[in-house]
Amino acid sequence: MSKPTPSIDLHEHFAGLLLGTAVGDALGLPAENLSAEKIHKRWNGKWKMRFIFGKGMVSDDTEHTLMVAQALLEHPDNATKFQRDLAWKLRWWFAGLPGGVGLATAKSCIKLWMGFPPEKCAVISAGSGPPMRSAIIGAYFASKPEQRKAFVLASTRLTHRSWQAETAALAVAESAALAMAKQHGDASKVFDALAVLSEESEWQSIIFKMKTSLAEAHSVSDFVRSLNLKRGVTGYSLHVVPVALYAWLRHPDKFCTALTAALDCGGDTDTVGAILGALSGAVVGKNGIPIEWLNGIWEWPRSVLFIEKIAARLVEQQPSEIPTGSVKCFWPAIIFRNIIFISTVLVHGFRRLTPPY
Repeated sequence: MSKPTPSIDLHEHFAGLLLGTAVGDALGLPAENLSAEKIHKRWNGKWKMRFIFGKGMVSDDTEHTLMVAQALLEHPDNATKFQRDLAWKLRWWFAGLPGGVGLATAKSCIKLWMGFPPEKCAVISAGSGPPMRSAIIGAYFASKPEQRKAFVLASTRLTHRSWQAETAALAVAESAALAMAKQHGDASKVFDALAVLSEESEWQSIIFKMKTSLAEAHSVSDFVRSLNLKRGVTGYSLHVVPVALYAWLRHPDKFCTALTAALDCGGDTDTVGAILGALSGAVVGKNGIPIEWLNGIWEWPRSVLFIEKIAARLVEQQPSEIPTGSVKCFWPAIIFRNIIFISTVLVHGFRRLTPPY
């Protein structure tokens, strides 16, 4: 029996999700932890790649998403094996001296190197590590809710242990599934899917604010202010994810408009950008992402072409769930790449010590 022919449309949207993650991450990275006011003072103009010589590089948000995608290519039918494979990838990713790594993830990686089993490595944290890597799980299991939840929880509980991190990760995955099913245009379906993820009052209050703000056509910055985030979006998962979701719902078919509106709010811009870029990219596809932003990504060996190959293989594998194996890259180059990345981060850090403050 011949293999099913992958859908060209499906490939377009998988590529859009993965490349959207990279674009949002790379655009937001230079402004990370800056307030909206400081962003406006420093770069008064259109958003563009400006991390190094007018080009953009990705951070841990994209790197984690790609590791999850690669683990899905190895173990698409067993959440436990998937978690073990992702743990192995995280362990070696950490050894490669990544330029950006959250504290909870760092602690978990250290525990992995100490010999703890993957299911015992999570630390108490409500950070945004799990949601930044869960969109691809939601897209891959768009029509399989039980597997979607199992794989998201397997990914989350590898590094983080809290209801907030789990709820936020599930929220991103559910939204990505709706995007792939082209049901994102009906906001009520999105809110229905989000409401059942947790009965915690904090989460229900956030959903109510999202609904109210959307009904009254409030801007993304207005919604951010409703969360009392005066200095920008914090790294707390229930700040990052609601802002990304609101920008996506506010501008569902406009990749550039949604991303710009969210990044203008400041704070954890790379993670908000990565999550929003994934959701918007899943809707508009690769061709809906501005070509100048795609061409502005300066990465190797995890290049734009490499990301597209992963998307193509996921589409090929999805109908049968027979593992096709991960996409290979020249991994020794990653350490050299990370040295360049860290050096550039330091340059940006020193630059922030000079005017305009």
